[in-house]
Parts: sequence; structure tokens; C-alpha cells
Amino acid sequence: MEADAFPEELADVLVGVQRLIRRRLRGGAPGPRLRGAEVELLRLVEARPGVGVSAAARRLHLAGNSVSTLVNQLVRDGCLVREADPADRRAARLSLTAAAGQRLADWRRRRTELVGRHVSRLAETDREALRAALPALRRLAATLHEETEET
Repeated sequence: MEADAFPEELADVLVGVQRLIRRRLRGGAPGPRLRGAEVELLRLVEARPGVGVSAAARRLHLAGNSVSTLVNQLVRDGCLVREADPADRRAARLSLTAAAGQRLADWRRRRTELVGRHVSRLAETDREALRAALPALRRLAATLHEETEET
């Protein structure tokens, strides 16, 4: 493989794996189908209960009005609770509903089972290579995150 082709091939493989995981998980999901950005927002709120809409937009690298639209939809669907910030009544704080928390836990369980099932079909050398690549992939994700924080 040419050195110049490596970044594109890596990006294509990562995107392809993510797309296939999403497609396989769609079928067994209870309730209305959640889009990728909705899941990302729910996962962010789960990790940072009480996050504001503006902060969520910055963390997700989305426009504020896009996140507001997502929040409105997820509130309507019973996945998020939006409450006024006691320190600034104009600002909203977001939290998950119990149903959304359960839905995310189910999604994580099903994702782990799916990936685990397919990883177990690989040769031991491939499983070891994937395991060994995790630290480098985490560092890659961190540098990508840092770059988006700077822009």
C-alpha cells in the first residue's frame, strides 16, 4: 500500500465499519429510529447531565440551531428533559429520561454483542492486531478532537 493511500484507506475502513454497525443495529431497536446525530446528542447528555444546548453544539461540532432542532425532537419523543438553568433562566439544561437511558444501555449491549460476535470469527492474529491498534486509534481520535477544538 502506498503511504499516501493509507490515510484514505484507514478513513474508508473506519467509516465503513461504523456504517455497517449502525445498519445492523437499526433492525432491533425499540421505538422510533434515532439518527446518528440524535444518538450522539443522547450519549453526550448521558456523559454530561445538565449540559446546555450551546455547550452540546460545541462538543458535537454542530450549529446551535441544529442542536436546538435535535433537542426539540428528542424532547417530543420522550428522550430528553429540558429544564431552565437556575443560574440563567434563558439557558436550558438537558437530561436523559429513564426510557432514553434504557434505550442507550440496550443499544450498547446490542452493539457489544454484534461486534463481539464478528470479532470472534476472526483469526487470533487478527483479534490481537485489532487489540494492539486500539491505543493508536484512541490517540488518532484525540488528535482529531483537539484539531476541531482549535478551529
